[in-house]
Amino acid sequence: MSDLLRLVLGALQGFTVSSLFVLALFIGFCVLFNLRKLKPRGRGARVVRNLDERLGAPPRYIPPHVPRGPVDQLDTPELQEAQQRKRSA
Repeated sequence: MSDLLRLVLGALQGFTVSSLFVLALFIGFCVLFNLRKLKPRGRGARVVRNLDERLGAPPRYIPPHVPRGPVDQLDTPELQEAQQRKRSA
């Protein structure tokens, strides 16, 4: 019984260690190869994120304090006219 338990624990330990090694290797490669994407790119870069970058204009990001809330799609002039026609009829 002791040998069987030792065999099962050894197999479980081997599986766990090999799985963690493969996981660490995978995460390491992902981080290593994705760090290049974080660098700012210039006009002569081989990878182009958007047309503005290719033309030389830096991207302009919207500041967090600028209001850009949801648009009320049910409050259009066409729908307001339809509601007024229903009320007047």
